[in-house]
Amino acid sequence: MITSGGLVNIVSHTDLDGVVAAALAWYANSPSGPVKISLTGYGEVDNLILEGLRRRDRVITLDLSPQFQNTIDEIDRFFGETGPFLFDHHQSTYEKIGGRPWAVVNTKRCGAAVYWDWLADNAPAAVKRLVAPLSGFVEVANDRDLWINENPNGRLWQAMVTLCGEWGALARIITNPDVTFTEPERETALKFVTAQEERFKAARENISRKKIKGTGGEEMAFLGDGFLEFGDTSDFCGTVLDRPDDGCAAPTLVALAFRRPSGTWAVSLRSRSGLAGRAVSLLKDGRKIRGGGHEDAAALYFPVSYDEKSIKDTILSALEANRESESGMGVTLGDLLKGSGL
Repeated sequence: MITSGGLVNIVSHTDLDGVVAAALAWYANSPSGPVKISLTGYGEVDNLILEGLRRRDRVITLDLSPQFQNTIDEIDRFFGETGPFLFDHHQSTYEKIGGRPWAVVNTKRCGAAVYWDWLADNAPAAVKRLVAPLSGFVEVANDRDLWINENPNGRLWQAMVTLCGEWGALARIITNPDVTFTEPERETALKFVTAQEERFKAARENISRKKIKGTGGEEMAFLGDGFLEFGDTSDFCGTVLDRPDDGCAAPTLVALAFRRPSGTWAVSLRSRSGLAGRAVSLLKDGRKIRGGGHEDAAALYFPVSYDEKSIKDTILSALEANRESESGMGVTLGDLLKGSGL
C-alpha cells in the first residue's frame, strides 16, 4: 500500500524477518505520513489489524496473518480499492486467505522479501530508491527464515534480535540499514552464539522422543520449558533435525514448549516435510488452541489449563491423526482433544 495522508499503521512479527519487514515498510511509507509500528505475535495481530482498520489508518501487516474467521470477514467488509495491505509467506496463511485482493502471499519467500518483491513491481521509483539500502537485510532475512543456510550472518543477526529485543534491532536497522556488522556487534553476537551452543548441549540431554503410531518408526522430539531461550528456537531445531545425535535417526518434528509469564504456553514446531504446518492446521480452533505459521516452521498457543504432558500428548495425537488422514481415515478436533485427556 503506497498512498499519502493519514497514519501509517505497520503491524509485523518479532523475529528477524518481521523486524526487517517493519523497517522496510517504515522506509517505504514514512515520507507519506506519520508511522505507528507494532511488533507482535499471533496473540494480538487480530486486535491490532481491526483497531487500525476501524480508525481508517493505512494498515500494513507483515509476516503475520489474522487468526480468527470473524477478523477475516470484517477485513473483507472494510477492504476498498486501495491495494493489498497484508504481506505474508506462511502456508497456513495461503490456505486461509490466499486469493483475497487484500493479501499477497508467497510461501517461497520470507515475509520481508514478499513485501520487497511487491514494492519492486508496484512502488514509484522514489520509493524504490528509499528502500534500496535494505536489500542486504532482506537477503539475510530470507536465507534465515527459510533455513537456506547459505549466509552464516543470518544466525548472528537473529542473535542480535534476541539480545537487543525486536525494538532495539529495529532501531539499528532503521538508523543504519547497512547489513555489515560493526566490530562490537559481531563480537557480541558471536559471544551469544557460543553461549547458545552450551544451552543446546543441555537441551539435547533433556529432549524426549516419542514414536508416532502408524508411521513405521517416525518420532517427535519434545523439549519442555527451562532449557532454552525463545530466540534459540530456529537454530536448536535446525541442529536436531539436520544433525541428529550419533546413532539416532532425525525426528520428523521438533516441539519446544515455553511457559509464558501469564501461565499460557507457546510451542514452537519445526519439521522438514510440512508436518509442523499440518499439525497446526489440525489443532488450532481459534478458541482454546491458537496457532499459525508455514509448512516447516509454525507455533501453537495453549491455555493455562495445559501442562507439558498434555501438550505433548495433544501434538502427538495430531501427528497420528495426520497419518490416519493420509491413510483415508477421518479425524476431528474433538478426537484429538479427547486423546489428550482435556
